[in-house]
Amino acid sequence: MQQMRKLSVVTRACVGISLLVAAATSMAAEWGVNDLMQSLSQKKAGTATFVEKKFISTLNQPLESTGQLAFTAPDRLEKRTLSPAAESMILQGDKLMVERADGKKLNVSLSDRPEVSAFVESIRATLAGDKAGLEKYYAIVLNGKPEQWQISLTPTQSKMQKVISQIRIQGTKTQIKMITFLQADGDRSEMTITETSSK
Repeated sequence: MQQMRKLSVVTRACVGISLLVAAATSMAAEWGVNDLMQSLSQKKAGTATFVEKKFISTLNQPLESTGQLAFTAPDRLEKRTLSPAAESMILQGDKLMVERADGKKLNVSLSDRPEVSAFVESIRATLAGDKAGLEKYYAIVLNGKPEQWQISLTPTQSKMQKVISQIRIQGTKTQIKMITFLQADGDRSEMTITETSSK
């Protein structure tokens, strides 16, 4: 009789452990795009350095550039290229301001250039945790877990599909580590990002 009671206690303990494991597995499985976007939206500002390599089919070596990024929620994004030549791109709301290495300046209203808007929103909306902003232009697929994730953005608009086949963004928790642009013509660019400050 005592032996049977011991077995019963052990059985209940095993069932309890199994339930805990199942619950933990279920919680991990439920982590999704909404959770990632919610986490990203908590960051209100941040700066980073970047190294970007462009792989172009007609060149033997990738083109490399380095610089700084700055984001202030909800809609300001700056990209300042420091080498090989100084250039800047400032995105504020609907306005995109570009200053090229030769000093020429370009101001673009995103509402007039939907394909440009789709391109820049892939980064800005991700930084802001703006799922609706991403879904205006892309089908979103998330793989991984909070500690190491990747979202794949596939354009849903024909104009964008002629330029970009997919954008892949990799990160760790709320830090974006790499952005890869896969162009429709087979060329690609890879931007490695190192966060330097975050609020």
